[in-house]
Amino acid sequence: MRIRYTQRARDNLKAIRAYVAQDSVIYARRLVQRIRRSIAMLTRFPEIGSVVEEWGRRDLRELSVGNYRVIYRLTGREILIRSVVHGARLFPDQPDKD
Repeated sequence: MRIRYTQRARDNLKAIRAYVAQDSVIYARRLVQRIRRSIAMLTRFPEIGSVVEEWGRRDLRELSVGNYRVIYRLTGREILIRSVVHGARLFPDQPDKD
């Protein structure tokens, strides 16, 4: 399977890196690398994440990486990384369209 990031997910990672870099550039880089390595594991184990509880759709899953939730959608040949959000963030009632 192939991994593709939405622009929102790319922006989320940039924002996470910028925010954490205010305290530590090194930790910010390591955190984003850790998130990306966890995402890369999805190519071998695409269903390792759990169904997003707030939405209850089998095609929308999440992978926890530290305090962050990687939200992704499984399609036939692709893993679409939709967003990367802090675990304390509230989710909307319905997911955005890709």
